Amino acid sequence: MKLGLEGKKALVLGASKGLGAASALALANEGADVIGAARSNDLIDALNGKLEPGAIGKIRAMHVDLNDRTSVSALAQSILAEGGVDILINNSGGPAPGEAQTVSPDIWVSAFDGMVTNLIGLTQQFLPKMIERKWGRIVTLTSSGVEVPIPRLAISNGLRQAVLGWSKTLAGEVASAGVTVNVIVQGRIHTDRVDQLDLAAAQRQNMTVDQVRAASIATIPTGRYGRPEELADVVAFLASERASYITGARIRVDGGMIRSI
Repeated sequence: MKLGLEGKKALVLGASKGLGAASALALANEGADVIGAARSNDLIDALNGKLEPGAIGKIRAMHVDLNDRTSVSALAQSILAEGGVDILINNSGGPAPGEAQTVSPDIWVSAFDGMVTNLIGLTQQFLPKMIERKWGRIVTLTSSGVEVPIPRLAISNGLRQAVLGWSKTLAGEVASAGVTVNVIVQGRIHTDRVDQLDLAAAQRQNMTVDQVRAASIATIPTGRYGRPEELADVVAFLASERASYITGARIRVDGGMIRSI
């Protein structure tokens, strides 16, 4: 299937590793001109060496710190000076674990900027060009905690719900302009973030990491953690010409882990 991404310009946030890096590679392999933005440019530049043989897309790095509004604004202005983007992949890092009854308001406010305010602000700056061209794709990566709250991840559970509600509202506003807005709900995809959470759980429960991982895998019908590339393929499809009639959707990539309908 031809996805129609040749020549499209994409911005992938958090592209230095994990799901962001996998998404940048998937889009570039389909022919998109990808800007990978994160705090570590060297890791993003190195992704070009991992592209499939014959891939016509490419990846270039730009610096951004999603917790810094000045940095986010500078990124937007630089890209807008080049004509903006056709595709925006919103991918913010996860906050530190914490319980709902103990996380201080100051931490909530700080996390809100990096996970909500700056993603929304960045999207709003790129939207006018998408609407003008009558074509755009906005895909936001989020967590299974938006459907089933994850213990000790109070900040993530709460703030990603805000992004989910905003995305659904935005989808209805811009659909007639050819701009789609969708959310991917990830399950246990094997990234550094999942390794960190497994390690924290092992230390908290006086278990080995292997024991924690085995218990987690036992809750997943497919019997394993997902691979970043499996989620990235869904990103590429939702960002493509072929997904033009999908908007306002919440797509699970979870191996069947989320049991609710």
